[in-house]
Amino acid sequence: MIYAYIRVSTDKQTTENQRFEILKFVDGRKLSVGSWVEETVSATKPLSQRRLGTLIPNLAKGDVLIVSELSRLGRSLMEVMSILHGLMERNVKVYTVKEGYELGESINAKVLACAFSLSAEIERSMISSRTREALARKRSEGKRLGRPKGSLARTTKLTGQETAIRELLTKRVSQSAIARILGVHRLTVRTFAARHHLGLLAINTVTGVRKRSTLTAMM
Repeated sequence: MIYAYIRVSTDKQTTENQRFEILKFVDGRKLSVGSWVEETVSATKPLSQRRLGTLIPNLAKGDVLIVSELSRLGRSLMEVMSILHGLMERNVKVYTVKEGYELGESINAKVLACAFSLSAEIERSMISSRTREALARKRSEGKRLGRPKGSLARTTKLTGQETAIRELLTKRVSQSAIARILGVHRLTVRTFAARHHLGLLAINTVTGVRKRSTLTAMM
């Protein structure tokens, strides 16, 4: 069966654009969507709490999943790659309209999936390396690492979003991407993460290292 998945982040957005893109895609290929799955939910929600998380286990060999773009599937490259890997393991084809990807049993699809995975690994490694180098440079310059002195505003645009931001940082989502998700400027995310030590907690979750520093020098 052919499934079409549509996701928007807020009820202020419309699913019509994605539906139109998919309908145009299948019409050009003489295909017919057997089931539409739509939801209004942020990609920051765990997969298990999204309709996509219910759909994926029900997909079987020969099924096709169509999305307007890969970003509809997950909140980070690593999550998207995990989803694609699971689907390819079960011989489920994935078509993306905007990027033009056709992932399935073909060698090209597997090479593309490998390239995505390698890109994610390199990105994660480079972020970790830049963080260590930046912190070491700050220490060598005699600069004090930690929460800056002075009072802070009691509330900001991101107050109450600490858990979501920490989880995104743990998944190695960039601050620019987090800013787009939350509808704020990237500098707002950077300042908020540094003041609340969110980046540090995310790094500690992955590495198990306990330090007192901020993520100000990370980017």
